[in-house]
Formats: sequence, structure tokens, C-alpha cells
Amino acid sequence: MGDSTLRELVHGKGSHVDPVACIEDLSAELAARTVAGYPHSIWQIVLHMNYWMEHDLAKVAGENPPYPDHAIESWPEHPNPAQGRAAEEVWQSAVGRFTELLSRLERLAESDANELARTLQYPGPGQTSRESLSRESTVHAMLWQIVGHNSYHAGQIALLRRQFGAWPPRDGGDSW
Repeated sequence: MGDSTLRELVHGKGSHVDPVACIEDLSAELAARTVAGYPHSIWQIVLHMNYWMEHDLAKVAGENPPYPDHAIESWPEHPNPAQGRAAEEVWQSAVGRFTELLSRLERLAESDANELARTLQYPGPGQTSRESLSRESTVHAMLWQIVGHNSYHAGQIALLRRQFGAWPPRDGGDSW
């Protein structure tokens, strides 16, 4: 049952890099590093992906989290959200949360056809859950949106790692 292609893409396949492999071997120090001219660290990107996975999975679960008024609200302000000795622990917690959220996506991708076709009211950019206007989405479409969003940002992580001389990751990745 479910969507096997979607389930495979949660963890990368083909031209889609495995998002877990992109981050699981990084130190907090490397995850917090920035590149001149680029607005985010890897750590910020991971927290941004966690934000949207949590938001959209809450919608699927029947909750009604508010849609941010501005995109910047889904990004952490500082490239290194934790300083000092606690940084590694906080970073590993973010990686663990990321992995947990991907597992939830994978389980949802295995849902039966009725669950995947279930309709959700979903506010989009420029709309908030407080407004009467919203668009409909299916669970299936929302899962594809999350996977596409993650793939986009995993590509950014791969590029940043290349800039830092830290590509490919321990578990492999295309280096051409």
C-alpha cells in the first residue's frame, strides 16, 4: 500500500541526496559555519526543515497550527542556535528530531489510499489560518510538498558542505 516512490524519496533516491546522510556526520561547529554571501548555516537549514515538517505533520494529524505571516518566521535568527559545550548536544537533538520527522513521513507514505486522499484545508503563502480563505490539499500532496522542500534544502546543505571541504558525507554522496 501507499506510495513507494514517495517513501523512497523521504530518504533520498536517484538524484535526490539522502538528507540524513547530509547531516548525521556533521559536528555542531561545522553545522554552524556560514559562507560569505549566503544567508544560512546548515544548522539553520535543518531547523527550518524541522519547522515545516512539524507544521505540516500537525496539519495531517488534524491540528491547526498557524501559518507564518512571513517566511523569515520559519528560520532561526542565529547561524549557531547554541553556544559553548552545549552546542553539540543541541545540534544532535536537532538531527535526532529531523530523523524522527522523516520516519513519520515515511510511515505516512505507507498509508492506505483513503488516508492519502484525505482532504485538508491548508492556508498558503499570504494566507493565515485565521482567514476564511484557504486551499484544499490532500495528505498525499502535502507529503510530496514536504519531500520536495527537503530535497531542495538537502541540495543546499550538499553545496555548503562542498564549500567547507566536507563532501561527500561519511555514508556517501555523488561527488561529480
